[in-house]
Amino acid sequence: MSKTETGTPPERADDDLGAAGSQLSTAPVEEPPNLPSLGVVGWVRWFWRQLTSMRVALLLLLLLSLGAIPGSLIPQSGIDVTKVDTFRKTHTTLAPIYDRLGLFHVYSSVWFSAIYILLFVSLIGCIVPRTWQFVGQLRGRPPGAPKRLTRLPAYTTWRTEAEPEQVREAALALLKKRRFRAHVAGDAVAAEKGYLRETGNLAFHIALIVMLIAFAWGQLFKSEGNKLVVEGGGFSNTMTQYDDFKSGSLFTADDLVPFSFNLVKFTGTYETSGPNRGTARTYQAALTYSKGAYGKDKKDLVKVNEPLEIGDAKVYLTAHGYAPVITVRDGKGNVVYRDAVPLLPLDSNVTSTGVVKVLDGYKNAKGVSEQIGISAFLLPTYTKGSETASTFPGLLNPVLNLAPYHGDLGVDSGIPQSVYQLDKAHVKAYKDAKGQQLRDNLKPGQTMRLPDGAGSITYEGTKEWANFQIVQQPGTGWALAGSLVAIFGLAGSLFIQRRRVWVRAVAGPDGVTVVEMAGLGRSESAKVPEELADLAETLYDRAPGAPEPAEDPTDPDTTTTPDPSVVPAEGAEKK
Repeated sequence: MSKTETGTPPERADDDLGAAGSQLSTAPVEEPPNLPSLGVVGWVRWFWRQLTSMRVALLLLLLLSLGAIPGSLIPQSGIDVTKVDTFRKTHTTLAPIYDRLGLFHVYSSVWFSAIYILLFVSLIGCIVPRTWQFVGQLRGRPPGAPKRLTRLPAYTTWRTEAEPEQVREAALALLKKRRFRAHVAGDAVAAEKGYLRETGNLAFHIALIVMLIAFAWGQLFKSEGNKLVVEGGGFSNTMTQYDDFKSGSLFTADDLVPFSFNLVKFTGTYETSGPNRGTARTYQAALTYSKGAYGKDKKDLVKVNEPLEIGDAKVYLTAHGYAPVITVRDGKGNVVYRDAVPLLPLDSNVTSTGVVKVLDGYKNAKGVSEQIGISAFLLPTYTKGSETASTFPGLLNPVLNLAPYHGDLGVDSGIPQSVYQLDKAHVKAYKDAKGQQLRDNLKPGQTMRLPDGAGSITYEGTKEWANFQIVQQPGTGWALAGSLVAIFGLAGSLFIQRRRVWVRAVAGPDGVTVVEMAGLGRSESAKVPEELADLAETLYDRAPGAPEPAEDPTDPDTTTTPDPSVVPAEGAEKK
């Protein structure tokens, strides 16, 4: 028996072998257009062929990736309008150009949508005909053996005393056992294997379409909002309850999942010693929540990267801070304000700052109505010598620094302002006995007295707050499934080779059966010759080689010259 050998390349073999070497792939055959004879229909066909070709699909995918870059580098109006306005004020030359190009809303711009839609159409136009062609191949049978198996890139032959029918039956059983689709076609057995390659290829392209649809669906119907909640406070999933909110172009308020929750307690623990002192160990929020208007209360813990899932909505824990409880009294001792005021962290040790605004109900010592604004600066762990920053994020020794003002805070002007900033244009600072601005450090339970009997400010204690991000983005499950299918489909199309094997057994002129085996793969690979050698060795054991006919050295008709290109296969020598 001779070892498999490489000969004619598969591309040339396809041309020479006809049906035997055809349709090893479902890739459409591209024919150069006959430009002089193209009419309207011809140009439409040519354009459609170009759009559904692999190179155009790859080009569109590249353009889509490049088009997404500005969306991550330039502020987007759908994400942060404030940053966009700041960019316009800072870059007066670039901003008009970006507006014309739609770079402040890349993902909803005309050019990005055009690339997206063209890629979508290209993939569908490529997949549909290939799918039907592949289904037809699955329903059919492997093509019969070509007349000259010696032209195939992998080939071997030997003589055996077994009958041709016995050899074909043994070959058919062997190939089916090796999971080939095989059948007897004339005097040969035709077999094919590796259909998962094309299945993986089609699965990859279909998965890309699923991912594109899921991405578009998620962008159109998504919603994302933030809400800061102090311990003891709650949230109801309505538009008016959010601190900030953004959504897709097709999202409506009716799409919000109906639920509510209360923040029972926030727990944060930190390393107390060693080089990692102050590093967070635990961040978790204990919630009671209910779904719908009449849902039963349930309890759950929300941790970082462990959101609470309620229907299609996910509640993420994104930030934490402190909210000192402040009580303000007027000169008569009446309570005009009492609330927990959230302060914004400034550093990793949660040194925090904010503003307390008393808008209504306060009257000074003369009985005149005024507004009070108090600048607050909290050090969760105060250490002597570090008056400007906390030395630890936990509440080990909290100190609240207060600086009160009185007058008009500007909230009645109709101009929106931040709850964390104080407009000092129309207010005056309280003065101490030395004529300096009144400022004092308070510990929990201590009170600051305002001058001239104007009232008092008491630091009652400290609560904690947590910021939650509520996200609804449909299609994420489909996007994940599509990405997984795309990965496995691409792996299958890269590592699985589609190949065909033929075994021909016919009686020779001397009555001895001549067995020929040949294999053909979609591309040149060492796997086809190796696999054919293994099959030939197994079949050789079932149909052993016959002795070579005696040669008469004086008879030129019986003298044979060995082909130097044919090398005996290892383990398959003539026996």
